[in-house]
Amino acid sequence: MMEQVTVWFDSGCPLCRREIAMIRRLDRRNAIRFIDACDPMASCPVDRVEILSRFHAEEGGKLLSGAAAFAAMWRAIPLLRPLGLIAGWPPATPLFEMAYRGFLRQRPSLQKFFR
Repeated sequence: MMEQVTVWFDSGCPLCRREIAMIRRLDRRNAIRFIDACDPMASCPVDRVEILSRFHAEEGGKLLSGAAAFAAMWRAIPLLRPLGLIAGWPPATPLFEMAYRGFLRQRPSLQKFFR
C-alpha cells in the first residue's frame, strides 16, 4: 500500500481552491491528506508565510516544496502517477522546477483572473 501524502494548500487563493477541488475528485483512494494552510489552527511544518508562497507536500516523512511537492501529489493518484514518476526522475526534475518557477511568476495574474 502506498504511503499517504500530506498537502498544504492556500484556501485564500482561488486558483489553489480550484486545483485542490480537482485533485480531491481524482483522489478516490483518499491517499492525500489536505491541510488548509490559511487555517490558524492548522499545523504547518515551516513558517506559514513560506508554506503559502510555494506548494508543499510531505511524502514518506520528507517535506517537499515546489515541483517535487507536485510530483508527490501526482504519484498518489493513479491517473496522474506516470506524470509524478516522470517529474521525480532526476534528469527531468530541474525542468519541472523551472516550469513551476515560471508559473509562480504568473500566479498573481492568474489569481486575479480567477477571482
